[in-house]
Amino acid sequence: MSINNRVMQRARELGLVVPAFNVPYLPMVEPVVRALVDQDAFGFIATARLEWIKFQARSLAAVYHEYARYRNPAHVSLHLDHVPVIDEDQQRVDYRPLFEEALSLGYPSIMVDGSRLDLEENIRITREVADMAHQAGAVAEAELGAVLGHEAGPLPDYATLFASGKGFTAVDDASRFVNESGCDWLSVAVGNVHGAIADGLRDQKKVAAHLQLDHLAQLAEATGIPLVLHGGSGVVQEDVRAGIKRGIAKINIGTEIRQAYEEGLREGGVQRGQETCYTRTCWVLDEYLGLHGTASQLTQ
Repeated sequence: MSINNRVMQRARELGLVVPAFNVPYLPMVEPVVRALVDQDAFGFIATARLEWIKFQARSLAAVYHEYARYRNPAHVSLHLDHVPVIDEDQQRVDYRPLFEEALSLGYPSIMVDGSRLDLEENIRITREVADMAHQAGAVAEAELGAVLGHEAGPLPDYATLFASGKGFTAVDDASRFVNESGCDWLSVAVGNVHGAIADGLRDQKKVAAHLQLDHLAQLAEATGIPLVLHGGSGVVQEDVRAGIKRGIAKINIGTEIRQAYEEGLREGGVQRGQETCYTRTCWVLDEYLGLHGTASQLTQ
């Protein structure tokens, strides 16, 4: 079994969570790994296509090689995050060569994002990618529902969105999707939103998002696999902790540590950025998620 799938299954069984830290700048890898070791926690270094296109992560190969410099299997593994079929700019993506490259490098888990497709095409493409992953001894994450925030322009009024349930992952669709697509983990929409990446918006503080916990519990029961919370930065802590007990086994953290790194970078260059990233990552692990000292529970 893939190391990433093993820790995800353990997290789901134990009511813990695996944080996946997105690194839009390569120098962020070292302080994130250092924080995981110092907090005796376990997490993923994650990279998404938009972080090569719109930030400075360069490529999935560049992140892989930077991660390899600080590899520490007791505390950290690697994950390929969002490779969309249709991206945030509504452009079709040639996704297959990216997954082939990631799997040849040795990424233990990959994520195909077909959430902008209709249900039938999302199932078909996720099945294709899941088969690729499984043949390589890796696992596949998929997304169903609309986790907003990466699109250009400001987010619509959050309270109205949450109350309406617009974009939330449908329980019946999720059950069918998992059964027919063969995905191993599922990213769901239950009130969470991505951090803005558009120019002029990426420095803004994220909305204090909530999770529809009853809906989340229904999704966990219907799918029977580890669920993933994208847009984890800024979600009200009480809801995050409750969501972990209701099936969330992985939480993506991007904005929280990216903005800390960028603030330090402006203040004093890369070294200062690394220290502010380290400090904020420690806060996420210890105070926000309560994961200090839990690494061995996930890796044993």
